Amino acid sequence: MQEISDKTQQQLITRMLTPSFYNHPVDAVKLVETHISWVFLAGNFAYKLKKPVNFGFLDFSTVEKRRYFCYEELRLNSHFAPHIYLDVVQIGGSPDNPTLDQDPPIDYVVKMRRFPQSQQLDRMLDNGLLTTEHLCAFAQFIAQVHNRCAIADNTSEYGSSAMVMEPIMQNFVQIRHLQSSGDILDRINMLETWGKLMRTKLRDLLIKRKDTGFIRECHGDFHLANMAWFDGGPVVFDCIEFSPNLRWIDVINDIAFLAMDLDDHEQAPNGWRFINRYLQISGDYGGVPLLNFYKVYRALVRAKVLCLRLSQAGLDKEERHTNLSRMHSYLGLAGQYILPTRAPLLITHGLSGSGKTVFVNQLAAHCKAISLHSDLERKRLHNLAETACSGSPVNNGIYSEAAGKATYDRLYAYAETILQAGIPVIVDATFLKKELRYKMMDLAAQLGSSFIILDFQVADEELRRRVLMRLTDPKCVSEADEQVLELQMKTQEELSEQERRFVIPIDAATNPVHLAHQIMAV
Repeated sequence: MQEISDKTQQQLITRMLTPSFYNHPVDAVKLVETHISWVFLAGNFAYKLKKPVNFGFLDFSTVEKRRYFCYEELRLNSHFAPHIYLDVVQIGGSPDNPTLDQDPPIDYVVKMRRFPQSQQLDRMLDNGLLTTEHLCAFAQFIAQVHNRCAIADNTSEYGSSAMVMEPIMQNFVQIRHLQSSGDILDRINMLETWGKLMRTKLRDLLIKRKDTGFIRECHGDFHLANMAWFDGGPVVFDCIEFSPNLRWIDVINDIAFLAMDLDDHEQAPNGWRFINRYLQISGDYGGVPLLNFYKVYRALVRAKVLCLRLSQAGLDKEERHTNLSRMHSYLGLAGQYILPTRAPLLITHGLSGSGKTVFVNQLAAHCKAISLHSDLERKRLHNLAETACSGSPVNNGIYSEAAGKATYDRLYAYAETILQAGIPVIVDATFLKKELRYKMMDLAAQLGSSFIILDFQVADEELRRRVLMRLTDPKCVSEADEQVLELQMKTQEELSEQERRFVIPIDAATNPVHLAHQIMAV
């Protein structure tokens, strides 16, 4: 297949900007350009034409390669947005008059269903329309898709330490090649040194992640501009098709991109809400120590993309200034992720119905903390969905003494793993037994973490009212009823004088945002 000339490429672009080019109603055509493609928004559809570029990690330099990657894009995005990705369409005819679905072929485009750009998450955020509920829905959707994704087997190199580090180290090489500023090079050198240290520190964990099935054929490019709220639900598009090594990755690497993007948009609390909801669905707390490592990588990917954009012709002075400023911002963000941080351990203390879970979810977002929930982990241990009813009687089934011990042991193990990674933890459980509270207190002491007990005190009658009310809520995770509550009231062990030194009382007037600032400022 003969490669097209620059002149033919430009003729094709000009023709695709003309409404008459299309075989369906089009009033006007809008062009959206990235560093690797042109997207033509025409009527009810969008057509993506890949640029004839070769960046090493990406090679669209021939018509045949562009054809192959169009079909790969269609195949891969069917996992994430099958109702958006429709077909690969051949453009043929003569260079002077390129036409859809004609021979001989000139190039290929991916045809997609068009949706309003105002529904992309980056636009929704700019317009003040992106909510916590949206991000939690995306977290649940992504966790469910990850659960269905193909898993890299042990014969594959994907997920090996070498394959994980290759694109990370390439970022340093490529940014150095494109930028000569002393300030940028100093930052790159610092980040590269950190990356090499982490390669050694995380080697065993990377091996474990591969062995336990967390390297999967993921999306590879989760960020706000590749996500939309469409037809009343989450849509994720523009999966990485051009490099298997960039999509056969750890699932934590995949979600780290959106978390980093929210940080970059000064939406860190929403980033942590997204992370926590994803983990509540997936249960993948063992991957949390990789979170900042992959956030650094993702910030460097965005910096590299901007470097590539700056190297291309046709940018005006304002675009060049904006791209350069954004690149510096991403490098600065990567630098923040490698700074040592305080990692306090917080536990809750209170009877069922005292409002612990709602408060903890809000507090965790503003403490940049991972929240662990006993009700979720208890059900996960017994392979139950979070809102499933086990039908267990008091002190039996999933609420037996053995089941309770297994639940608290899991919470302890997760808390230890997360604290060792330098990330704050909030453990949401009743902690009515002194032995369980002291065990967490000792863990904090062993790891040099500050320790806090969030003490929820609510009048007995109000607790009874809440427990009865939430039993009618189909979304409620807890199964505690009035009988359970009465047992808790009789058997709870009061906080000791030693424990009271670590107590922060929580009542209806306590503001979780203000409290988070106090906790993290200590």
